[in-house]
Amino acid sequence: MRRDNILETVGETPMVRLSRLFADLDVEVWAKLEGFNPTGSSKDRAAVRMLRDAERRGLLRPSTLVVEASSGNTGVALAQACTYLDLRFRCYVDPRTTATHIALLQAYGAEVERIEEPGVDGEYHPPKLERIEALLRSGADVYWPDQHANAENVASHRLGTIREILDDLGRPPDALLVATSTCGTLRGCMDALAQEGASTRVYAVDAHGSRIFADDDAPRHIPGLGASQPSSFAPGRGDVEVVHVRTHECVRGCRDLVEREAILAGASSGGVIHAIRSVASNLTPGAVCVGILPDRGDRYLDTVFNDDWCPSRRRTGSQVDGIERHPRGTSE
Repeated sequence: MRRDNILETVGETPMVRLSRLFADLDVEVWAKLEGFNPTGSSKDRAAVRMLRDAERRGLLRPSTLVVEASSGNTGVALAQACTYLDLRFRCYVDPRTTATHIALLQAYGAEVERIEEPGVDGEYHPPKLERIEALLRSGADVYWPDQHANAENVASHRLGTIREILDDLGRPPDALLVATSTCGTLRGCMDALAQEGASTRVYAVDAHGSRIFADDDAPRHIPGLGASQPSSFAPGRGDVEVVHVRTHECVRGCRDLVEREAILAGASSGGVIHAIRSVASNLTPGAVCVGILPDRGDRYLDTVFNDDWCPSRRRTGSQVDGIERHPRGTSE
């Protein structure tokens, strides 16, 4: 598969059947491995499409500074694309952003600005937006993709992710589980399935403490899962089935996935894995279920895959913040 440049390698990610991890279920489970995108996450799809759209509309010049607020993956995806397009990029990050994400941003030449103090609501996104809006008001040559409101985010999944799933399966899945943040993947997949007239049950996997589908002020520890405010792309609460997952459930899902399937996936992917098991009883025997796993796990080695890491720093016997370690080869 020859491509003219690195940006053309985005998409066409593999689907892998999770036959070991869910061997006890009478459901066929497939994982869409978005970690095979060039920077390791599904965010490559939106980043390239948003920038190419801005390029076509004449919004990008050699002097343009591209800016975005990100907890990690979108920033890394934009950093790579901007490097290839010879554009400056500045990413506003917060304490949830992993050290590896920051190192990746810097490796691609991005300017990293850390927001250390949360806003009055205890969240970091509003202060990030204040920095961006101040730049825009200054009259500087700045382009803000605004992943939370840019329709190209949704289009990248409506025309890419879900179409690949449909092509690989040869039919719509009976169930689709999607991790939520900007809700671009969720909205894109739901729109395409509606166009197909599919009867797929779509589950939005959201973080406990997220405000996308609930008014919840609980702390969140997983970057890229959930959000501090409702998304403009989020479907109505009655239009999608929502599964809220806690940090230790995401960690356990990641650990089970690598131990049983040798797939090292990121924190939100662990949430999807947990959600699949929690909704399996709602599916008919023999149903085909697809979970979209947003990113790779190598950028979470110091957190999710580190036994000494947990939000409360609580260790009790064989458990780490509620995560029980099982000997290799055993199941839950």
